[in-house]
Amino acid sequence: QLQASGGGLVQARDSLRLSCVVSGGTFSLYAMGWFRQAPGKEREFVAAISRIASRTEYADSVKGRFTISRDNAKNTLYLQITSLKPEDTAVYYCAARFGVNVYYLYTKDYDYWGQGTQVTVSS
Repeated sequence: QLQASGGGLVQARDSLRLSCVVSGGTFSLYAMGWFRQAPGKEREFVAAISRIASRTEYADSVKGRFTISRDNAKNTLYLQITSLKPEDTAVYYCAARFGVNVYYLYTKDYDYWGQGTQVTVSS
């Protein structure tokens, strides 16, 4: 089970930290990712991290502003977001896939999804 939290209504240029707590499995065995979905748009890749955090990848639109990390001891995935823009408004989802130490970029690659947390950025 994946439980995302940390979203909210913020102003442009603010920061947020999203969290995703994973239960029911061995967190360190899962590659993790963050995706987002804006109204009327398809779910899109935001960031991904490998099992032991040795590898990360980001969408071009968030590079330099978003940082994905994980704490395997706490079974928690994070997404630190800075310099928020109105176009970052979306529901943010965390996802998990059991696998080797790589990251995955596509929704079809993930086995488990959280319920999402809403991030709304006002200008």
